Amino acid sequence: MAFFVGGQLLLAAAVVPAFRGAEGRDREPLRAIARRFGLGTLVALAVLVATGVAMAGHFGDWSSSSLHVKLALVVLVGVLVAAHLRRPTSHALDGAIFLVSLAIVWLGIAIAH
Repeated sequence: MAFFVGGQLLLAAAVVPAFRGAEGRDREPLRAIARRFGLGTLVALAVLVATGVAMAGHFGDWSSSSLHVKLALVVLVGVLVAAHLRRPTSHALDGAIFLVSLAIVWLGIAIAH
């Protein structure tokens, strides 16, 4: 999750502003960075799913309402990311993905304690 949320912060705070005002072929490096981040995110998501399933089974958390909310938010992030792939210039989607990701982190911490 640190890769996903930290990467979003890096993209929003440093990478995207550096390309602000660029057009056409000048934005190609930004697209390449976003594609690489997307691939890394898929790997991170696979690790999160595998470890999350193992932890929920080990600690018997499958009936936890907090876990259910967290899983619903994970699905929501997936839907938002899919929408973002169709509309990559939507800043509202960027913000929504980031806020929901923070909520997922917060719930993960709450469940762990």
